[in-house]
Amino acid sequence: MVTFGSELLAAAVAGTDAGEQPLRHVAELPARHGRQRPWPTWVEPDVLRAFTDRGVNSPWLHQVAAADLAHAGRHVVISTGTASGKSLVYQLPILNALATEPRARALYISPTKALGHDQLRAAHALTAAIPRLNDVAPTAYDGDSPTEVRRFARERSRWLFSNPDMVHLALLRNHARWAVFLRGLRFVVVDECHYYRGVFGSNVAMVLRRLLRLCARYSADPSRTPTVIFASATTSEPGATATELIGQPVEEVTEDGSPQGARTVALWEPALRTDLVGENGAPVRRSAGSESARVMADLIAEGARTLTFVRSRRGAELTALAARARLEDIAPELVEKVASYRAGYLPEDRNELERALLDGRLRGLATTNALELGIDIAGLDAVVMAGFPGTVTSFWQQAGRSGRRGQGALVLLVARDDPLDTYLVHNPAALLDKPIERVVIDPTNPYILGPQLLCAATEFPLDDVEVRTLGAEVVAQQLVDDGLLRRRSGKYYPAPGVDPHPAVDIRGSTGNQIVIVETDTGRLLGTADTGRAAASVHPGAVYLHQGESYLVDSLDFDEGMAFVHGEDPGYATFARELTDIEVTGTGERSTFGSVTLGLVPVRVTNRIVGYLRRRLTGEVIDFVELDMPPHMLETTAVMYTITPEALYGNGIDPIRIPGSLHAAEHAAIGLLPLVASCDRGDIGGLSTAVGPESDGLPSVFVYDGYPGGAGFAEQGFRRASTWLGATAAAIEACECPSGCPSCVQSPKCGNGNDPLDKAGAVQVLDAVLSALAQNLQS
Repeated sequence: MVTFGSELLAAAVAGTDAGEQPLRHVAELPARHGRQRPWPTWVEPDVLRAFTDRGVNSPWLHQVAAADLAHAGRHVVISTGTASGKSLVYQLPILNALATEPRARALYISPTKALGHDQLRAAHALTAAIPRLNDVAPTAYDGDSPTEVRRFARERSRWLFSNPDMVHLALLRNHARWAVFLRGLRFVVVDECHYYRGVFGSNVAMVLRRLLRLCARYSADPSRTPTVIFASATTSEPGATATELIGQPVEEVTEDGSPQGARTVALWEPALRTDLVGENGAPVRRSAGSESARVMADLIAEGARTLTFVRSRRGAELTALAARARLEDIAPELVEKVASYRAGYLPEDRNELERALLDGRLRGLATTNALELGIDIAGLDAVVMAGFPGTVTSFWQQAGRSGRRGQGALVLLVARDDPLDTYLVHNPAALLDKPIERVVIDPTNPYILGPQLLCAATEFPLDDVEVRTLGAEVVAQQLVDDGLLRRRSGKYYPAPGVDPHPAVDIRGSTGNQIVIVETDTGRLLGTADTGRAAASVHPGAVYLHQGESYLVDSLDFDEGMAFVHGEDPGYATFARELTDIEVTGTGERSTFGSVTLGLVPVRVTNRIVGYLRRRLTGEVIDFVELDMPPHMLETTAVMYTITPEALYGNGIDPIRIPGSLHAAEHAAIGLLPLVASCDRGDIGGLSTAVGPESDGLPSVFVYDGYPGGAGFAEQGFRRASTWLGATAAAIEACECPSGCPSCVQSPKCGNGNDPLDKAGAVQVLDAVLSALAQNLQS
């Protein structure tokens, strides 16, 4: 069957070089018909008219089911596909409450400013259509809001649009000034709640619980707290995840009644290059970024409105530049209709790109996941993904940006040089037929719970019951011992002068932001997270901003500044780091004959030791040494050890053990996102032929990249057979002879991917899997 999506795919394939066969799998997803229901009888006539005048004649069944629950005062999560109309689920009960209760207030929380501003525009349009809601004044309250707008939001707005950071830093911290708002708060909307995972999600869980706690404090009836409405992409067990976020039961609605246009889903593996070899002679595959840029340009030339998702800020810039360069050759009149979009842009730049996309001045956009959850993009014909986005949930969320007007569309996943991407394009059922992941959060992580507990006590004294409910007795006592809390008469009070809120970064970075400044002009270009700055804006690094290339002159952690100057050196830079690990406790362990599998606390020490300079062709120029301060991390790791005798028995000679373990570790890091809702940047790893513990056994560690852990390593521990089995399959599926970035090489390896033994990695994993399987059979 020829569909619009398959026609676009044919155009993309036609642009490949002769003899290349990049397609690994094509699936045609049929259209889905919509199922509608009558409007709820509790909706006020003028509220109903505001929707029908906007063309919403009848709601979908999931919209009615979830809105009914919210109107009845029951916490609810709506978990349906992209463009399924989840906004109406909270707009309907909120507008109804604002119309019938003069003192009612509503708070909308989103993880990105772009999404919040999009929903704010919709709220303005709806309230303007309802004359008796002319006092609602929907208002943004975020980091871009001027002082006078923030004051207006606090004093006059009945419908606030914010994010977890501002709720934590401004609203909760200054709750007495928000007493009227908190007293009248009827609904809290937590949009795109699947985004709240790992450390960020765990912090947001505590922020939401603190918010509901203060609402009860200010309410005339403490038992009547706001109704929380969660909106989520399709995930596993959304009700359980939402329950973890607020610590209260949440109903779930998951049956999607909205229509969906037919889509062609294609899995694409770039060809190996014949003109270049990589580290240690490994074959080099054409990069996902350059391949996606070419495909994007060809699709735009075919008339398709195209969104290309890439994994990094640098990637967004390079992909847009490469697409524009190809359009210069094939459709020069379209060159100016391609741009890049990413986090870290200044607000005015970001807002201008959003307007250009909405009004059609742009036909193609290369973006990070900043637009996965961002503005309501309509009418896209194609979505290209330069690499698997890390989770199946994100894959379908990004794919859902296509076919938004009911027509057919193309979804194209271009595999990166990465073990997980290799596995998925060769095992399509693991992506297209795989159950969506369960979001992982851990609010009991003491590194999260301690600071959050201190914030809560500062807002209003905690009592023993609250501390026990949170399972925080040990953490609370530690805060008392440290002199940060004082306990009197069964309550915990902050010590005088304690102001913990500014020090708590709820997004899980290891510190504040590094600002990036142009040396000659003093112009602020952007920001970088402190925890990643050593790797991204170290002295000598190439930094890209809106298509312009800069070299980093200096990085000062104390001052929080990196200085750069404009220059295009014709190469890119890639930081290298060394890692050491120490096991700091027993943790949880299971022994299976010659193999021991563990979930253990560890101390990881990382240090950036230098960087590679690599030409844009992939050729390595040289390695430049750096002297950077070490970074220490107390976290959680999944580990396995295997006896030397078992390795010998599987054909691995002693001289091959280091390379075999090293290759198995790299591939395991790449495959962990298959079983945990993380991406490769959330985790790290280390392997050693002589382990750090007293037995000195050959060991492999994969650890969470956040203090205290984020729950990702635990998922690897709990699902070790699935995880390691997929790791072995990914290595075996790769067509390279002795190891490449698609299977066992890592771009972040501090040892320059040496030694690596691809065949040995499979032998190691086979030995571990055999031991695990024998235990299950016995």
